[in-house]
Amino acid sequence: MYMTQGLHRHMQQHPDATAIRYQGDGVTFAQLGDRVARLAGALQALGVASDERVAMLSLNSQRFIEYYLAVPWADAVLNPVNIRWSAAEIVYSLDDSQTSVLIVDDTFLALAEKIGSTAKTLRLMIYAGDGETPAGMLNYESLIANHAPVEDARRGGDSLLGLFYTGGTTGFPKGVMLSHNNIGFSALAVLGQALFGPHTVYLHAMPMFHLADLAAMVALFISGGTHVVLPAFKPREALELISGEQASDTLLAPTMIQMLLDAREADPAVAVLDLSPLREITYGASVISPALLDRARRAFSAADFQQGYGMTEMSPSISLLAPEHHSEAHQRSGKMYSAGLPINCVEVRIVDSEDREVPRGTVGEVVARGPNVMLGYWNKPEATAETLRGGWMHTGDGGYMDEDGFIYICDRLKDMIVSGGENIFTAEVESAIASHPAVAQCAVIGIPCDKWGESVHAVIVCRAESCISEHEIISHCRERIASYKVPRSVELRDTLPLSSVGKVLKTELRKPFWENRSRHIA
Repeated sequence: MYMTQGLHRHMQQHPDATAIRYQGDGVTFAQLGDRVARLAGALQALGVASDERVAMLSLNSQRFIEYYLAVPWADAVLNPVNIRWSAAEIVYSLDDSQTSVLIVDDTFLALAEKIGSTAKTLRLMIYAGDGETPAGMLNYESLIANHAPVEDARRGGDSLLGLFYTGGTTGFPKGVMLSHNNIGFSALAVLGQALFGPHTVYLHAMPMFHLADLAAMVALFISGGTHVVLPAFKPREALELISGEQASDTLLAPTMIQMLLDAREADPAVAVLDLSPLREITYGASVISPALLDRARRAFSAADFQQGYGMTEMSPSISLLAPEHHSEAHQRSGKMYSAGLPINCVEVRIVDSEDREVPRGTVGEVVARGPNVMLGYWNKPEATAETLRGGWMHTGDGGYMDEDGFIYICDRLKDMIVSGGENIFTAEVESAIASHPAVAQCAVIGIPCDKWGESVHAVIVCRAESCISEHEIISHCRERIASYKVPRSVELRDTLPLSSVGKVLKTELRKPFWENRSRHIA
């Protein structure tokens, strides 16, 4: 399989069908293919060689979709940048991957200036905005206009498609290496379970740098549906696009669903919008509450709901809780609160610390294998070997499987926090806090938050004769990590609870916050 396969098929079979709708304009498959081929030609003319990494820092757009297709067309490797990262985090990922080209839109020009002055391997920046091209940058549209289309390299199979950076337990992001086959088989697996078809009109509401949105993009190109692009998630604009563009499918975090419902109830102009075109809502990142699901069903009365569970390392799908499992009967049985059943082509086991499968109903670590398991972590052979030991992807999630094969996620073995659909690794936050000279010890945990599911809470022990305020810690972190990772609350203590070997007992820190509450993730 190869990334551009779906595009080629529909350029041949349906050249005049609409591929993308963006800001009121449409582009056909034939037009899209021509632009992609010209952008690939421009990249090659600029000296981008086989396997070279090309990054993009942008809000959702038609150009972002073109980037995803043109880079492999040119025989190069993708590196989509997390738009919520700080400049330091982005520079780390660019240097770590030895990325040479960065495409940037209007929103991130100021950030790009900081990146360009410090990134070691970056040699070109391409401006993909609509204003005047900044000095030292090349213009995206001019490159397309001034270069002839080139033949598709048809880079595919087990060759590297892209590096997708995710948070790491060592305090630094890890580049997840995914092949064309990885993402292709993941897309085919969900398509085989009746997700998307040729008449699908898919609303890109999630950020495009997220692998979940890329996976949906690939599946949609295979099926031949239409991409409707929302630059950034804003509830009113999303509802207007559902109504105006007749969007039939979308992917949302439960928090985003709640924002849509709140906006609809608060604004009479939004309340009258016709939402009947929406037929399928896939949600992920956390289990949806019964109350929120009931509200959503009333608002989106024509839509089915399904939940996806996965991670970047699985390209990204592991299991799916299908629409039929969102019934009242499955709500009563508890299956609606599971992560569903393994998708086609994926095996899942629950294992103990010795990687032995445990009996059904017993909590252990969730491990999975299939054609969508990553190639490994970029330049991290030891982490790769540990995570993929025995040929199984060790997710780091604790869970169990019932007698019917449904997977239930209980807790995060790696102390990951999920806040508003974003994965936050506590080690990254702790590293930022510990760099403050007044901090002697710190621990970061997730605590309940009605709006975001969980929020980041820091527990700190100050150095002798030092004093620090909550505001000072938060300001210190904002300079070092992305805003969504910054602690929302800070607690000062004289000591931290430690085990006999000096390990911080986070279970003790969490206990007062989570007593009498169920802690679910997905």
